[in-house]
Amino acid sequence: MKKYLMNYVREMEAKKTSHVTSKDLEEFRVKISFFQHERLIHLLVTLFFAIFALVFLALGMVSYIFLPIFFILLVFLIFYILHYFFLENNVQYLYKIYDEMAKKL
Repeated sequence: MKKYLMNYVREMEAKKTSHVTSKDLEEFRVKISFFQHERLIHLLVTLFFAIFALVFLALGMVSYIFLPIFFILLVFLIFYILHYFFLENNVQYLYKIYDEMAKKL
């Protein structure tokens, strides 16, 4: 997904300097909605990993057998947070590109 999003951002950056049609804007809006959906799913997954990590941390305070699971979940949580911020920042950047393209039209 990272590669796909980065390629699409580059493509739209190049396209914003050329002639923009209303069809281009409509297709761009559809792609943005797909990326928004992806971002929402990753937010939910990130939140669930955070909740599970907190649950296993609390269980780890009772019995040390749960702490390795907490650390595994913590590693996954860190990577999910990094990926979510990547999605968030690039989708917001696509909003800016869309606004620039809409002003040109």
